Amino acid sequence: MINQVDLMGVIEKYRGDAVIVPTMRATVGWKEVSNNIKRDIGISGAMGKTSSFALGVCLSQPDTKVIVFDGDGSLIMNMGTLVTIANKAPRNMYHFVMDNGIYGTTGGQPVPGNGVTNYAGLAKEAGYASSYEFDDLEEFSTQAAQIFEQPGPVLVSIKTVPNIRLAEERIATRSGAGRSLNEAVSDLRNEFGA
Repeated sequence: MINQVDLMGVIEKYRGDAVIVPTMRATVGWKEVSNNIKRDIGISGAMGKTSSFALGVCLSQPDTKVIVFDGDGSLIMNMGTLVTIANKAPRNMYHFVMDNGIYGTTGGQPVPGNGVTNYAGLAKEAGYASSYEFDDLEEFSTQAAQIFEQPGPVLVSIKTVPNIRLAEERIATRSGAGRSLNEAVSDLRNEFGA
């Protein structure tokens, strides 16, 4: 299993000017490694919708890479997005699924299909251009450059160490601390001149 922040550190090396769309617990890890927060759009409180939102960014900015950090629990809540993404075939989408087997943001409940669902296989069958599965950071690191050179949509399922949000943290963050979605979208509009 791979530590999520270590994985994201590798991805940051290949990011370039890509827009990053992390969901739920991935937003926490990404904040630790991001070098360009004006191109980060954290999606919290919209579990299951991150990949759909990222598809919209891909279609509106076809010359900009978009890297999505999805959770296995989030993807399960909107599984039809795989078919929609494959049908639209955004060549600039790199969809990472953090497969840790739990709903980390709500306290660690197991996700349905834990241990048997193959997200890379589902993406391939849905029609993604490429799909991968990793449980070793070194193996991913040696293939990362090649993955980001391929046309999308590409799905990369990563077996990650669970990152559970504790009850105290959920209470502390209800106040809306951090950048809002509106702020992130506004930064992107300014960045792209829209």
